[in-house]
Amino acid sequence: MREAGNAQARPYHHGDLSRALVDAARRILEAEGAAALSLRAVAREAGVSPAAPYHHFKDKTELLEAVAHGGWEEMGGAICEARANAPNVGVALSQIGITYVKFARDNPALYRLMYDTVRDRTAMPLHAKQEDSGYHQVQEALIEAGADPLDERELELATIASWCAVHGLAEMCQFKEFAPLKEAMGGEEAFLRAILRHYGTFTVGGFKH
Repeated sequence: MREAGNAQARPYHHGDLSRALVDAARRILEAEGAAALSLRAVAREAGVSPAAPYHHFKDKTELLEAVAHGGWEEMGGAICEARANAPNVGVALSQIGITYVKFARDNPALYRLMYDTVRDRTAMPLHAKQEDSGYHQVQEALIEAGADPLDERELELATIASWCAVHGLAEMCQFKEFAPLKEAMGGEEAFLRAILRHYGTFTVGGFKH
């Protein structure tokens, strides 16, 4: 059993309580899973009174949505950085895919929560089309790779296809049956790059018909 945090160990500045509560919820989520999350548990972890979370979140659902939103922002930032640091368009597409898969691998509980809250809303995250979102970064990378920005339907379909491809890869890539293949190819990243090459939208010009 993990020990709860306290205010002295994790102080927050005036006005930052909402952020402190989300951070506390993230720590509980990663250590014990979503089932262990409650407003009372988060208050204890953050070192504040049991009533304090209710000044920012009306219930557990609203808190979980805030944690998930932070996850989407974090993943979007990682994807944006991967695209910006890629030496060329072709590498940018594969780097986006690899970054997505690694984020899911490194943050399994958060990743599940991110999609669970989306399923509950039956809609994409509110910031999905913002410039710093992962989804928008995929779309921009496809345009750089040759997609026609004026053909909005095909561009949207290509973006959806790319997103679904890496989501499926993230769900499956840790299967133990793939371990010998990863080893033979020189590691996980080489394995992921090879798979992404088989997806048309991750090859420059591959989404064209």
